[in-house]
Amino acid sequence: MKMLSLTFILCVALSGVSNSAALITVSGYEGKAVGISCSYGMGYESYEKYLCRNDCGGNDVLVTTTETSKNRFSIYDDKEKRVITASISGLTLADAGKYWCGVTRTGTDTYTEVKLLVGKDSCCDQSTRIQSYEDSSVDLSCPYEQKDQNNLKYICRGNQPSTCLQQALVTSDYKQKGYFSLADNKMSMKFTVTITSLTLKDSGPYLCGVQRKSDLDVFTAVSLEVNEWCCVESSEQSGIVGHPLSIQCPYPPQHWDNRKFLCKGDHRKNCTDVMSQSRFSLQDNVSSSSFSVMITGTKVEDAGTYWCGSDSQWTVGNYTKIHLSLDFSQQTSVLNPVGSKTTSIPDRNVKDAEHFLSVGVTLPTVGAIVLVILIISVVIIYKYKCRRAQGTKIIEKRNQTKVAGVEEVIDVADIYENQGAAVCSKQETSKWHSSCHQNDNDDVYQNCSTTEDMYCNQSYMKKAKR
Repeated sequence: MKMLSLTFILCVALSGVSNSAALITVSGYEGKAVGISCSYGMGYESYEKYLCRNDCGGNDVLVTTTETSKNRFSIYDDKEKRVITASISGLTLADAGKYWCGVTRTGTDTYTEVKLLVGKDSCCDQSTRIQSYEDSSVDLSCPYEQKDQNNLKYICRGNQPSTCLQQALVTSDYKQKGYFSLADNKMSMKFTVTITSLTLKDSGPYLCGVQRKSDLDVFTAVSLEVNEWCCVESSEQSGIVGHPLSIQCPYPPQHWDNRKFLCKGDHRKNCTDVMSQSRFSLQDNVSSSSFSVMITGTKVEDAGTYWCGSDSQWTVGNYTKIHLSLDFSQQTSVLNPVGSKTTSIPDRNVKDAEHFLSVGVTLPTVGAIVLVILIISVVIIYKYKCRRAQGTKIIEKRNQTKVAGVEEVIDVADIYENQGAAVCSKQETSKWHSSCHQNDNDDVYQNCSTTEDMYCNQSYMKKAKR
């Protein structure tokens, strides 16, 4: 019964304090920490302070200045400022609710009521998607409710509400900061954040925040995508050195009276205007919303990247990127010192060839080419001399073969004729032999034989002469 009476008295006392004391609202986010600060009156500097929740019974006291930390709770007493600060780490959604800052004293303690709000540290279910291009500007529109017209507005990167205000890029109190500016239109209940000189790194999520003192801040999410400026429109074009060439450049119809331009360079930021050269002439065709640039007497150095447009501010869609490549109408093959491939150089005049070499061939490469040509020349001369020497030997061998053949033919003819002479001599001898036998005179036989031999030899000589 006594315990019930004490509890009843405590509840009545707390009720009376909560009605008379100011209510403190504190907000935090899941997984993060939150600080609760409560002031107390003069004369209580040496008294014990504590943080409790619900009815502040024995089990409801979370931490005291006698035991400054307990579990996820801690407390600090700044006696000079007469402010106690209690903190809660690792917040959960269940931590939301009513808390009390208390001062222990004889009789009834003094209390300050605290309302803790806990929200999820993520945002948001929906996000506004915006696209833009590098080096241009973009406006991020952030709506809010009418009751927030006079509240602080801000914007931050990412999607964590717990750190957004601390990491704000710009706020309604400081409307300009670097490339960011904020304009609040209370009539339309919308504030706009402008980002200038965009880069690809500016892509990502953003949070538009509105601060609420008695509640969690409210946010709207924006997703910004910054594209590379050069990738909007581009084309490839080719031509022949020494021939005229026309470059076509479309432009928006509303730019019909803008100054048209053509410049050359790998990047539009540092390209050089070429329209000052006499070889370049521009002709505008308003009916087709395009202009053409004629290049007369194209040169090797004209190859490269060009940018043409109709807006000096380089806004999106007002330009065209053109990559121009040039070839030669007549080409001569030159040995490549690296392999069997050939390199083409213009068959024009020495000046153009020298320029080509200065552009595409380095001095070491020229030296290598000359060396290869010398080596090939020596090899050709050596092979020519070898072939000539071999030819002479072959001719001498053929002559020797022919002489041997003739001698062989003569030898065969000699044998044949000698055989004929022998036959003739034998036949004639037989005749004369019979005659001689008739006369039985050996001397006559011998003379006949001798005479007949002479006759046959004469016949052989006649045949040889023929």
